[in-house]
Amino acid sequence: MSDHPRGEPIGLRIVWMLLFLFVWQLAELLLAGVVLLQLIHRLVNGVAHGGLLSFGDSLSQYLAEIGRFGTFNTEAKPWPFADWPAPRAWRAEVAPGVAPAPEPVRDEEPKP
Repeated sequence: MSDHPRGEPIGLRIVWMLLFLFVWQLAELLLAGVVLLQLIHRLVNGVAHGGLLSFGDSLSQYLAEIGRFGTFNTEAKPWPFADWPAPRAWRAEVAPGVAPAPEPVRDEEPKP
């Protein structure tokens, strides 16, 4: 097989893509669970759960990163090769007294 234009052999890229396709399937199921839990919380309490908002946003961004890698829009491999995506600011009403999820600790050391 020929080398990928940016240095990584295309055969290795295919292996990574297949692995991330499997991870995508698992993350998709997890996101469906978050959606269901958020719906139940909203029906019972009338407002969204802050922790689920943060995690759902991070997980959605992670799925987008897998999609960009798989479609050759980026060479950057998603987590665990990069930092987990940080949740963005909430745009929904949150239950009173629910503290926002803590910001993830960023590892500032360069990855090999």
